[in-house]
Amino acid sequence: MCASSSSPTASLATRDIHGQPDEDDTTASAEERIYRRVFDSIISQRLVPGTKLPESQLCELFGVSRSVVRQALQRLAHDHVVQLRPNRGAIVAVPTPEETGHIFAARRGLEAALLRLAVQHATPGDIANLRRQLREESDAMHRFDQPAWARLASRFHLLVGELGRNPILQRYLEETVSRCSLIVAFYEPPGNACCEHDEHLAIVDCIERGDAEGALRLMEAHLLALERSVSLSAEHREPGLKELLGL
Repeated sequence: MCASSSSPTASLATRDIHGQPDEDDTTASAEERIYRRVFDSIISQRLVPGTKLPESQLCELFGVSRSVVRQALQRLAHDHVVQLRPNRGAIVAVPTPEETGHIFAARRGLEAALLRLAVQHATPGDIANLRRQLREESDAMHRFDQPAWARLASRFHLLVGELGRNPILQRYLEETVSRCSLIVAFYEPPGNACCEHDEHLAIVDCIERGDAEGALRLMEAHLLALERSVSLSAEHREPGLKELLGL
């Protein structure tokens, strides 16, 4: 789905004066690793809404303490991609039909604002990066690699957003793209609702020409088509955890 594909890079642990990570940094690095793996698995639609995230299983999979797992889950809950249920544990967030319309509307507004800025700020190097991204999308499509394609499709929208050079809008876009990934994963079978590669290509062509209005028209139609492809009556599919995290 559009929702991307790609995600921000993980933070690096700082080092003490002896060149080794201190205990706090090691904990932060482990927390980031869990956060990033779960977040990326949601973006790529491997982890679908309703998937249980037992603390004990995450501790075993990642080789960390419960406190580290809880910190990562709290971050994911703050980003609205995980729900923390008292006395019942964490699950991947389940979007409601009511939320779906609000999330897509917010995404259209954010992408329009960032896209207009992207057209103003994009450099030849930025365009080259976008075209490299498009080649990766094409490769994933021809391999019939749906998780990679979903991740890359989401990443395309985040890369375009980054060109807007507005970190506040970009942060909100990251949240809405991840929540759109949840919507597609919950309400559609794999591969049934996804961004169209040719539409991404046309949007990049407009950015390169400096055609803001053309890019905005294409993006609006692109996101509306994605929203229309989502069937809110689709049945929920039972997920796994270890294999869906790619571990």
